[in-house]
Amino acid sequence: MPPPQETAALVLVPGLVCDASVWQRQVDDLGSYRAIHVADHALCHDLGARADRLLARAPAKLAIAAHSMGGRVALEVYARAPERVTHLALLDTGYDSLPAGEAGEREKAGRYRLLDIARRDGMLAMAREWAQKMVHPRRLADTAFMDGIYQMIARAPVAQFEAQINALLARPDRTALFAHIRVPTLVLCGHEDGWSPLSQHEEMARRIKGSVLVDVPDCGHMCTLEQPAAISRALFIWLGLENKA
Repeated sequence: MPPPQETAALVLVPGLVCDASVWQRQVDDLGSYRAIHVADHALCHDLGARADRLLARAPAKLAIAAHSMGGRVALEVYARAPERVTHLALLDTGYDSLPAGEAGEREKAGRYRLLDIARRDGMLAMAREWAQKMVHPRRLADTAFMDGIYQMIARAPVAQFEAQINALLARPDRTALFAHIRVPTLVLCGHEDGWSPLSQHEEMARRIKGSVLVDVPDCGHMCTLEQPAAISRALFIWLGLENKA
């Protein structure tokens, strides 16, 4: 009889100017059932380099759940080493390259405006500007909740934010990759995500054969913080641990 197959570790990838704290509820909920590693992005100015760094530090087999910019890193991981990935979860993320023409210039200007604020006034000032569109509108009145987000962003050095902006502006289009994904895939989005809209995730789910789309109600872009219980439930099901949820 062959030896039992080793369970893949769960690798969690934060998004733009986020750190391990965005995944704390999922670490607490799932840590008894999987070895968990939370990736960090360091100062890589390229999404592919971030994926290479993750793979160099990850176990041989991994289930990868990734949020926002982290989802783009997860796609780069799958493009490089599909044989190492057992499960893929893409949360409030995207897959296209920088748009051509006016739309692309508008995005570039918006991102560089935030970088200018961070350089001039600090990361906390940038956080107070940027986070306004990152959560469900009702969350903005929750002072303790918003302060947690502001303080997390303020912990990131400006150089790290700059590196992440550069990586996002140079992002590749990974549309063609979806046809080759052959692992259990979760595509999840906060219903009120104004940055990475539900329609974008519906298109991803349509293109990834056998994927599961989860639309999280009363939730903006910061899904793991806004609706942590719902995200953990979705991940339990994605990993085949429904009876543990």
